[in-house]
Amino acid sequence: MGNLLMQDKSVVVPGEVIAEGLDFLPAAGTFRDGEKIIASKLGLISIDGRLVRLIPLSGKYLPKNGDVIIGTVMDVTFSGWRLEINSAYTAMLGIKDATSSFIMRGADLTKFFTFGDFIAAKIINVTSQNLVDLTLKGPGLRKLGEGRIIYVNPHKVPRIIGKQGSMVMMLKESTGCNIVVGQNGVIWISGKPEDEMKAVSAIRKIEAESHMPGLTERIKDHLGNGNTGEKNDIQ
Repeated sequence: MGNLLMQDKSVVVPGEVIAEGLDFLPAAGTFRDGEKIIASKLGLISIDGRLVRLIPLSGKYLPKNGDVIIGTVMDVTFSGWRLEINSAYTAMLGIKDATSSFIMRGADLTKFFTFGDFIAAKIINVTSQNLVDLTLKGPGLRKLGEGRIIYVNPHKVPRIIGKQGSMVMMLKESTGCNIVVGQNGVIWISGKPEDEMKAVSAIRKIEAESHMPGLTERIKDHLGNGNTGEKNDIQ
């Protein structure tokens, strides 16, 4: 029989043995060496049936089809806008995927989006050469207005969003802020300054303690206390 040497949600380092025997199967972030399943990177163990995988605790965002991300306009071309997306790769938002309005050839595209604008967009294609295409055709996809932008570890985003959006909904309700969480680790927060700071403080706590049990209750208590620290973390 297989023997699981680490508990689910445990933090492991590269080379650490997670399980022994053939009952468990290695998945992302792990590999088999004989009858042992070994961690290939720093991460959080996730057990799904027989599958053993790691949720990375560090690293840049890797673009994936269907992800909703927040990017910032870094270049305007004749055919659209190039965005920085907190990744090793940039992304392209073409005219036809940005608006349903007719835009004449040679029009000044900065009238729609210009340098430094933050945009919530969806990834619709990632090529084998890591060329990333975006669209604004979908609910909630738009240019983001005034607000606060912070950056978090992209691998902590699922915990910040929560199951079926439960955590981010709690953040919105407790702070009164409008919050958009990009899968690429970029978060937009808009509200009263003191409420934005409250949201930032809670998000930083989630990011730091995402691997610990009882996170939801601790965040509830934290939001109730109204702690508004972490000013140095704001981008």
